[in-house]
Amino acid sequence: MDAKTKEIINAYKNNKLTADEPFRFHCTQCGECCINRDDILLSPMDLFRIAKELNVSLEDVIDRYCELYVGYESRFPLIRLKPRGVIKRCPLLKNRKCSVHKAKPAMCAMFPIGRAVEFSEDERTSSKTSCIQYFYTDPGCGDHARTQTVREWFDHFGISLKDDFFIEWATFQKDFSTLIRETEKAFGETAMRQLWSPIFGILYLCYDLEKEFLPQFRKNTEELLCGLRMTANT
Repeated sequence: MDAKTKEIINAYKNNKLTADEPFRFHCTQCGECCINRDDILLSPMDLFRIAKELNVSLEDVIDRYCELYVGYESRFPLIRLKPRGVIKRCPLLKNRKCSVHKAKPAMCAMFPIGRAVEFSEDERTSSKTSCIQYFYTDPGCGDHARTQTVREWFDHFGISLKDDFFIEWATFQKDFSTLIRETEKAFGETAMRQLWSPIFGILYLCYDLEKEFLPQFRKNTEELLCGLRMTANT
């Protein structure tokens, strides 16, 4: 586990916040949060919004700014912004400002607040529930000149606390990781190399930018899970 992952896990455990708990942070627009970063992961929605903002295709965004890989432990197909130069500068940073400010990735828009979905099961009813947990991470930049709640911070940047996509995305990641491990055991490394390309394509690229995102996302993820279930059972 790398140092950045450990930092996030520790922040989640030790610095949890409710939506109406205050934290102190003021962005001074120094651009420090956009360098020394190799951890800015894009969800399909992030990729979709960036492509629309830049008026380019999804493929163009990936070719120009991103790199693809499979998580070593999660076995999940991931896309991250590819840092540039020795200072690992975000490729979307132009003149110390975000070139896609209106469509910046969710994790950037929320910074320095992080979030995660916590899953639980009611032992009495066996019903599964999920809720979003928030946490504060030390930004290492800005100052403490302003105090606000998570709700106020999100409202300022137009981020909804009720985020159906984020919960669906986290649920899909959990289900996919379970199924892909079963598939890898059944297929082996050689056969899996042929599967990763279509998996990436369906999850991140099969979207019409002129149509609503969420219905397309739901269709794509359901097709992927159904396909994996069938593959794992053959």
